[in-house]
Amino acid sequence: MSIFLPDVPALLDRARSRGVMIACAESCTGGMVAAALTDLPGSSTMFDRGFVTYTNAAKIDMLGVSASTLAACGAVSEPVAREMALGALSRSQAQVAVSVTGIAGPGGSEHKPEGRVCFAIAQGAEAISDTQEFGALGRDKVRKAARDHAIALLLRAIS
Repeated sequence: MSIFLPDVPALLDRARSRGVMIACAESCTGGMVAAALTDLPGSSTMFDRGFVTYTNAAKIDMLGVSASTLAACGAVSEPVAREMALGALSRSQAQVAVSVTGIAGPGGSEHKPEGRVCFAIAQGAEAISDTQEFGALGRDKVRKAARDHAIALLLRAIS
């Protein structure tokens, strides 16, 4: 489950041609989305910044995620993913932001199983969220699948 080689170059070209900058807010991927976006030369023309907010405190401090949303929904939820993406957008020079928060494993619970990852894309004042159930593939594969899904969401958002 590695990045499909055409995806990041296509995203770079698409964002560059439209003058769009990207930001990302990551939890379970720990910066893998930002790393993938900056692997290519010229990525500074489309990547503004990334936030790795692994703890709830980091989500609150760095992205402005509401403590009440975290308490009510938990970190692995679409409401938190939306707040993360909106926070990354408002704290950057980007026009689009993606967020990732999930349970890479091992572990999980009956209500939030291993492999559940919530995403959001923010543009303007709106954020659209999405949850993927990758299953108990193992930590490495869940994280790579989440990275790839985040890049696919960015490709769709920058059309």
